[in-house]
Amino acid sequence: MSLTYEERKHTILAQLELAGKVQVHFLAERFGVTTETIRRDLDRLEKEGRLRKVYGGAVRIRSESHEPTFMKRAQMHLPGKQAIGRLAASLIQDGETVILDNGTTTLEIMRALKDRTQVTVITNSVPILNCALEQFEGKVIFAGGEVNAGYQAAVGGTAHDLLGQFKVNKAFISAGGISLSEGITDYHLEEALISRKMMERAEESILVADHSKFGITTFAQIAPLGHISMVLTDSGCSAEWKDTFARLDIELLTGS
Repeated sequence: MSLTYEERKHTILAQLELAGKVQVHFLAERFGVTTETIRRDLDRLEKEGRLRKVYGGAVRIRSESHEPTFMKRAQMHLPGKQAIGRLAASLIQDGETVILDNGTTTLEIMRALKDRTQVTVITNSVPILNCALEQFEGKVIFAGGEVNAGYQAAVGGTAHDLLGQFKVNKAFISAGGISLSEGITDYHLEEALISRKMMERAEESILVADHSKFGITTFAQIAPLGHISMVLTDSGCSAEWKDTFARLDIELLTGS
Protein backbone atom coordinates (compact mmCIF):
# COMPACT_ATOMS: atom_id res chain seq x y z
CA MET A 1 0.00 0.00 0.00
CA SER A 2 1.51 3.32 -1.10
CA LEU A 3 1.93 6.23 1.25
CA THR A 4 -0.41 9.19 1.07
CA TYR A 5 0.78 12.72 0.36
CA GLU A 6 0.50 13.65 4.05
CA GLU A 7 2.67 10.68 5.01
CA ARG A 8 5.25 11.51 2.36
CA LYS A 9 5.11 15.17 3.42
CA HIS A 10 6.06 14.27 7.00
CA THR A 11 9.11 12.30 5.83
CA ILE A 12 10.19 14.97 3.35
CA LEU A 13 10.04 17.70 5.99
CA ALA A 14 11.86 15.50 8.51
CA GLN A 15 14.64 14.93 5.97
CA LEU A 16 14.85 18.69 5.34
CA GLU A 17 15.09 19.26 9.10
CA LEU A 18 18.15 16.99 9.29
CA ALA A 19 19.99 17.54 6.02
CA GLY A 20 18.67 20.87 4.79
CA LYS A 21 17.94 19.38 1.35
CA VAL A 22 16.19 16.48 -0.40
CA GLN A 23 16.66 14.85 -3.80
CA VAL A 24 13.84 13.80 -6.12
CA HIS A 25 15.32 10.45 -7.18
CA PHE A 26 16.18 9.45 -3.62
CA LEU A 27 12.64 10.20 -2.43
CA ALA A 28 11.07 8.39 -5.39
CA GLU A 29 13.07 5.25 -4.58
CA ARG A 30 12.34 5.51 -0.88
CA PHE A 31 8.59 5.84 -1.36
CA GLY A 32 8.32 3.56 -4.39
CA VAL A 33 6.63 6.23 -6.50
CA THR A 34 7.49 8.07 -9.70
CA THR A 35 9.71 11.12 -9.83
CA GLU A 36 6.69 13.03 -11.19
CA THR A 37 4.79 12.26 -7.98
CA ILE A 38 7.67 13.60 -5.88
CA ARG A 39 7.93 16.74 -7.98
CA ARG A 40 4.21 17.36 -7.44
CA ASP A 41 4.74 16.87 -3.70
CA LEU A 42 7.56 19.40 -3.74
CA ASP A 43 5.40 21.82 -5.76
CA ARG A 44 2.70 21.63 -3.09
CA LEU A 45 5.17 22.07 -0.24
CA GLU A 46 6.74 25.06 -1.97
CA LYS A 47 3.31 26.68 -2.32
CA GLU A 48 2.78 26.03 1.40
CA GLY A 49 6.04 27.88 2.08
CA ARG A 50 7.75 24.81 3.55
CA LEU A 51 10.69 24.54 1.14
CA ARG A 52 12.28 25.97 -1.99
CA LYS A 53 12.64 23.86 -5.12
CA VAL A 54 16.06 23.63 -6.76
CA TYR A 55 17.42 21.53 -9.62
CA GLY A 56 16.99 17.86 -8.71
CA GLY A 57 15.21 18.44 -5.41
CA ALA A 58 14.51 21.06 -2.77
CA VAL A 59 16.17 22.91 0.11
CA ARG A 60 14.94 24.21 3.42
CA ILE A 61 13.89 27.85 3.46
CA ARG A 62 16.16 30.03 5.54
CA SER A 63 14.64 32.94 7.40
CA GLU A 64 17.74 35.06 6.65
CA SER A 65 19.87 34.87 3.49
CA HIS A 66 22.60 36.84 5.27
CA GLU A 67 23.58 36.83 8.91
CA PRO A 68 21.81 39.57 10.87
CA THR A 69 23.89 42.03 12.88
CA PHE A 70 25.27 40.93 16.23
CA MET A 71 22.85 43.22 18.08
CA LYS A 72 19.85 41.83 16.21
CA ARG A 73 20.96 38.24 16.74
CA ALA A 74 21.46 38.89 20.45
CA GLN A 75 17.69 39.44 20.80
CA MET A 76 16.62 36.45 18.68
CA HIS A 77 15.58 33.34 20.67
CA LEU A 78 17.01 35.05 23.76
CA PRO A 79 15.34 32.88 26.46
CA GLY A 80 16.67 29.75 24.79
CA LYS A 81 20.17 31.20 24.52
CA GLN A 82 20.10 32.24 28.18
CA ALA A 83 19.08 28.71 29.17
CA ILE A 84 21.93 27.27 27.09
CA GLY A 85 24.34 29.77 28.67
CA ARG A 86 23.39 28.70 32.19
CA LEU A 87 23.69 25.04 31.26
CA ALA A 88 27.12 25.55 29.69
CA ALA A 89 28.38 27.46 32.72
CA SER A 90 27.27 24.60 34.99
CA LEU A 91 29.56 22.23 33.06
CA ILE A 92 32.67 24.36 33.66
CA GLN A 93 34.62 23.32 36.73
CA ASP A 94 36.69 25.62 38.92
CA GLY A 95 40.28 25.67 37.70
CA GLU A 96 39.35 25.06 34.06
CA THR A 97 40.32 27.13 31.04
CA VAL A 98 37.70 27.43 28.32
CA ILE A 99 37.43 29.04 24.90
CA LEU A 100 34.34 30.93 23.77
CA ASP A 101 34.04 31.75 20.09
CA ASN A 102 32.24 34.82 18.77
CA GLY A 103 28.49 34.28 19.10
CA THR A 104 25.40 35.49 20.86
CA THR A 105 24.93 32.13 22.60
CA THR A 106 28.53 32.08 23.83
CA LEU A 107 27.96 35.63 25.09
CA GLU A 108 25.26 34.20 27.36
CA ILE A 109 27.80 31.69 28.69
CA MET A 110 30.07 34.60 29.64
CA ARG A 111 27.19 36.32 31.44
CA ALA A 112 26.43 33.13 33.37
CA LEU A 113 30.08 32.89 34.47
CA LYS A 114 30.25 36.36 36.01
CA ASP A 115 30.74 35.19 39.61
CA ARG A 116 33.23 32.39 38.85
CA THR A 117 36.60 33.48 40.19
CA GLN A 118 38.51 30.27 39.41
CA VAL A 119 37.76 30.05 35.68
CA THR A 120 39.89 31.34 32.78
CA VAL A 121 38.14 32.38 29.56
CA ILE A 122 39.88 32.84 26.20
CA THR A 123 37.93 34.57 23.44
CA ASN A 124 38.32 36.47 20.18
CA SER A 125 34.94 38.18 20.62
CA VAL A 126 34.80 41.88 21.42
CA PRO A 127 31.27 41.69 22.95
CA ILE A 128 32.37 38.78 25.16
CA LEU A 129 35.53 40.64 26.15
CA ASN A 130 33.50 43.74 27.05
CA CYS A 131 31.08 41.63 29.10
CA ALA A 132 33.99 39.99 30.94
CA LEU A 133 35.62 43.34 31.72
CA GLU A 134 32.36 44.63 33.20
CA GLN A 135 31.19 41.58 35.16
CA PHE A 136 33.60 38.62 35.21
CA GLU A 137 35.62 37.92 38.37
CA GLY A 138 37.86 35.27 36.80
CA LYS A 139 40.69 35.61 34.28
CA VAL A 140 40.10 36.63 30.65
CA ILE A 141 42.54 36.39 27.72
CA PHE A 142 41.74 38.13 24.45
CA ALA A 143 42.95 36.29 21.35
CA GLY A 144 43.61 39.54 19.55
CA GLY A 145 44.85 40.69 16.20
CA GLU A 146 42.97 42.46 13.47
CA VAL A 147 39.47 43.25 14.73
CA ASN A 148 36.77 43.03 12.09
CA ALA A 149 34.15 45.68 12.88
CA GLY A 150 31.41 43.76 11.08
CA TYR A 151 32.00 40.54 13.02
CA GLN A 152 33.01 42.37 16.23
CA ALA A 153 35.79 39.85 16.64
CA ALA A 154 39.51 39.33 16.06
CA VAL A 155 40.28 37.23 12.98
CA GLY A 156 43.29 36.52 10.81
CA GLY A 157 46.81 35.20 11.29
CA THR A 158 47.65 36.90 14.59
CA ALA A 159 44.55 35.49 16.31
CA HIS A 160 45.32 32.01 14.90
CA ASP A 161 48.91 32.17 16.11
CA LEU A 162 47.89 33.24 19.60
CA LEU A 163 45.25 30.50 19.87
CA GLY A 164 47.90 27.98 18.85
CA GLN A 165 49.82 28.71 22.05
CA PHE A 166 47.02 27.44 24.31
CA LYS A 167 45.65 24.04 25.29
CA VAL A 168 42.29 24.32 27.05
CA ASN A 169 39.78 22.06 28.72
CA LYS A 170 36.68 22.97 26.73
CA ALA A 171 35.81 24.94 23.60
CA PHE A 172 32.25 26.21 23.29
CA ILE A 173 31.45 26.66 19.62
CA SER A 174 28.47 28.51 18.15
CA ALA A 175 27.16 28.09 14.60
CA GLY A 176 25.28 29.75 11.79
CA GLY A 177 23.80 26.41 10.80
CA ILE A 178 23.89 22.70 11.61
CA SER A 179 23.02 19.96 9.14
CA LEU A 180 23.57 16.23 8.93
CA SER A 181 25.28 16.47 5.55
CA GLU A 182 27.43 19.60 6.00
CA GLY A 183 28.01 19.58 9.75
CA ILE A 184 28.59 22.82 11.67
CA THR A 185 28.76 25.89 9.45
CA ASP A 186 29.13 29.66 9.73
CA TYR A 187 28.24 32.60 7.51
CA HIS A 188 31.85 33.83 7.33
CA LEU A 189 34.97 31.90 6.37
CA GLU A 190 37.23 33.90 8.70
CA GLU A 191 35.08 33.12 11.73
CA ALA A 192 34.69 29.47 10.71
CA LEU A 193 38.48 29.09 10.56
CA ILE A 194 38.87 30.66 14.01
CA SER A 195 36.24 28.35 15.52
CA ARG A 196 37.94 25.35 13.89
CA LYS A 197 41.27 26.41 15.41
CA MET A 198 39.63 26.72 18.82
CA MET A 199 38.33 23.15 18.53
CA GLU A 200 41.85 21.93 17.69
CA ARG A 201 43.21 23.49 20.88
CA ALA A 202 40.58 21.99 23.21
CA GLU A 203 40.35 18.64 24.97
CA GLU A 204 36.59 18.71 24.41
CA SER A 205 34.50 20.64 21.87
CA ILE A 206 30.90 21.49 22.76
CA LEU A 207 28.39 22.90 20.29
CA VAL A 208 25.98 25.52 21.66
CA ALA A 209 23.02 26.36 19.43
CA ASP A 210 19.33 27.12 19.76
CA HIS A 211 16.88 25.01 17.74
CA SER A 212 16.57 27.53 14.89
CA LYS A 213 20.06 26.56 13.66
CA PHE A 214 19.22 22.89 13.03
CA GLY A 215 18.69 21.84 9.41
CA ILE A 216 20.40 25.01 8.16
CA THR A 217 23.58 25.15 6.07
CA THR A 218 25.52 28.40 5.82
CA PHE A 219 28.59 29.38 3.82
CA ALA A 220 31.70 27.94 5.50
CA GLN A 221 32.18 24.65 7.33
CA ILE A 222 33.60 24.74 10.84
CA ALA A 223 33.68 20.95 11.34
CA PRO A 224 31.73 17.74 10.75
CA LEU A 225 29.30 16.80 13.51
CA GLY A 226 31.53 13.90 14.52
CA HIS A 227 34.18 16.35 15.76
CA ILE A 228 32.09 17.43 18.74
CA SER A 229 31.35 15.45 21.88
CA MET A 230 28.28 17.29 23.16
CA VAL A 231 25.46 19.57 21.99
CA LEU A 232 23.73 22.09 24.26
CA THR A 233 20.42 23.37 22.91
CA ASP A 234 17.00 24.63 23.97
CA SER A 235 13.63 22.93 24.41
CA GLY A 236 12.69 23.50 20.76
CA CYS A 237 15.02 20.74 19.52
CA SER A 238 13.02 18.28 17.40
CA ALA A 239 12.65 14.54 18.02
CA GLU A 240 14.41 13.88 14.70
CA TRP A 241 17.51 15.72 15.83
CA LYS A 242 17.45 14.07 19.24
CA ASP A 243 17.41 10.66 17.51
CA THR A 244 20.19 11.76 15.15
CA PHE A 245 22.54 12.81 17.94
CA ALA A 246 21.83 9.55 19.76
CA ARG A 247 22.77 7.57 16.62
CA LEU A 248 25.97 9.61 16.29
CA ASP A 249 26.81 8.96 19.96
CA ILE A 250 26.86 12.71 20.65
CA GLU A 251 25.55 13.67 24.08
CA LEU A 252 22.63 16.11 23.94
CA LEU A 253 21.64 18.35 26.86
CA THR A 254 18.74 20.79 26.90
CA GLY A 255 18.79 24.03 28.87
CA SER A 256 15.83 25.16 30.92
